[in-house]
Amino acid sequence: MADQVKLFGVSESFFAVRVEVALRLKGVQFEYVEEDLYNKSPSLLKYNPVHKKIPVLLHNGNPLAESLVILEYIDETWKHNPIFPKDPYERARARFWAKFIDEKLFPVARKALVSKGEEEQREAIGETHEHLKTLESELKEKKFFGGESWGYLDIAAMFIIWLGIAQEALGVEFVPEEKFPRLHKWQQRLVDEDAVFKECVPREKLGAFFKARFGSSAASK
Repeated sequence: MADQVKLFGVSESFFAVRVEVALRLKGVQFEYVEEDLYNKSPSLLKYNPVHKKIPVLLHNGNPLAESLVILEYIDETWKHNPIFPKDPYERARARFWAKFIDEKLFPVARKALVSKGEEEQREAIGETHEHLKTLESELKEKKFFGGESWGYLDIAAMFIIWLGIAQEALGVEFVPEEKFPRLHKWQQRLVDEDAVFKECVPREKLGAFFKARFGSSAASK
């Protein structure tokens, strides 16, 4: 009997796209369900009653929430095309940096997007740049965070691509190339050269989303 796989997500969410990228890399057939977060479906509330958020992966009737948890489950369930490093120490480091992105980078970058005042936004962008510097130092001279090929941490770091698209749409310097040349090259390798990422990253839709959601406030600063 074939696996029954369903992904509940929102196309603008990098959390959901993380899971989509992993599934496509593994060649896993899945049904995608686009959620409306302002009118959440009964299925989403049923399968993620604790947080009531996307993404949710449903595998043979068993639900899983939280994108980083789901990525580990996918890699352990479908062994081919592994996304985690083989070495235990490198796996632990990848988890550490993924947690850094979700707990440090994402909150301050989100604050920069939604901030109402110029001073508040400036401070949040400054913090964002500090965290990006830290990540760029981890990238070093490697092509990808995973080395010569992309993997778990590259998928976890997709939020940087979202920041680049927000920068193009809003004119706010989240990831200026002159400050972060290595991260810029890394983004280009993923989105321009890799078919899986290119297919999964909804660049035009994201640009329109950022303009509609944050354009007026960004323009007034």
